[in-house]
Amino acid sequence: MTTVVARPSRPPETAVRPSRGSIFASRLITALLVIGPVIALGVAIPLLWGHAVSLPDLILAVVLFFVTGHGIAIGFHRLFTHSSFTPNRPLKIVLASIGSMAIEGSIIGWVANHRRHHMFSDQVGDPHSPHRYGTGAIAQTRGFFYAHVGWLFSVDTTSADRYAPDLLGDPDLVVVSRLFPLFAIASLAVPFGIGWLWAGTLAGALTALIWAGVVRMMVLHHVTWSVNSICHVFGRQPFTQKDRSRNFAPLAVLSFGESWHNFHHAHPSSARHGALPRQIDTSAELIRIFERLGWATRVRWPTAAQLDGARR
Repeated sequence: MTTVVARPSRPPETAVRPSRGSIFASRLITALLVIGPVIALGVAIPLLWGHAVSLPDLILAVVLFFVTGHGIAIGFHRLFTHSSFTPNRPLKIVLASIGSMAIEGSIIGWVANHRRHHMFSDQVGDPHSPHRYGTGAIAQTRGFFYAHVGWLFSVDTTSADRYAPDLLGDPDLVVVSRLFPLFAIASLAVPFGIGWLWAGTLAGALTALIWAGVVRMMVLHHVTWSVNSICHVFGRQPFTQKDRSRNFAPLAVLSFGESWHNFHHAHPSSARHGALPRQIDTSAELIRIFERLGWATRVRWPTAAQLDGARR
């Protein structure tokens, strides 16, 4: 699997611009995913006040947040984007599937966009840099919100042929990518079904759908988007200053180690992002378990040379 991380001087190669109908449909779906959960939560809480939350709903929400979040952090990001390790086939398919259940887009599109981000990080061509509008307070505020959410409404012309040719050549990943709508439906159907089974009522199914489906998805989305926005504006740069990437410790637990973003930009293919002592990185710990079980090989752990350059 080949990772694209070089920073060329030429502008990004783009795919064919979609039709107006496709653009409208894409923006409508994006709006439903971004705004819909907020509206649904605002409507549901007053209607279900006093009996809207149960311990099983919250436990299921945490479990699904953990599973789908690591599907993104370990699968979509460290494995498929940066080739941090080599998985066996079952692990590859499982990580691609649970990452798809995070409902952040198809695996091929996600990887292509993220590789483009690394190639043009905080420069022209970066799909979601918070520094695209300038350095003034208004420009920085505008850029921050663009990097967090606004870029999702832009026309995506990132070329998968250029940025993700290895994934396009993998039949398993092509199938998973094409089945993304089914994984998205399953991500919401699973908590609805489990809620129905343990409560035996439609109300129980709906509260599970709200907390373990909609709210869990919304929180995970904003955690992922925060790496694009917060981790390119706030925090420390102990490893590299070639771009605006930063380590933001308060987000480490919720992001499964993804917020140690400065080390990641310094060494994109590393399986561990929280490379210094006491930096929590649950994704790296799970990869270590996969390695010990023989499910992952050729894991790219940080080297002593990579760590020696840190400004502690």
